Amino acid sequence: MAVNRRGSSAGRVVMIIADILAVILVLWILMYLLDANRGNDLVQWVHEAANWLAGWSHDLFTFDAAWARVVAGYGLAAVVYLAIGHFVANQLSRR
Repeated sequence: MAVNRRGSSAGRVVMIIADILAVILVLWILMYLLDANRGNDLVQWVHEAANWLAGWSHDLFTFDAAWARVVAGYGLAAVVYLAIGHFVANQLSRR
């Protein structure tokens, strides 16, 4: 029984971390689309965190419109973090 608790706790932590990463990425997409003030400290922090998290997918797409590149690149990263995080969490919870 203790193994299941440990497994489900570890799975819950992994899922929460994946959710937080996805929220940061989606938050940047929204801030970009709503033209948030880039001089604001919170906006800068979210942008830097999102750039770091989506470094691998940042300019993966070459749409003409900048907003489409942002949505596709950062959105893809958010979906990947959610998918992998929830898959790993599910596997840990089964143990």
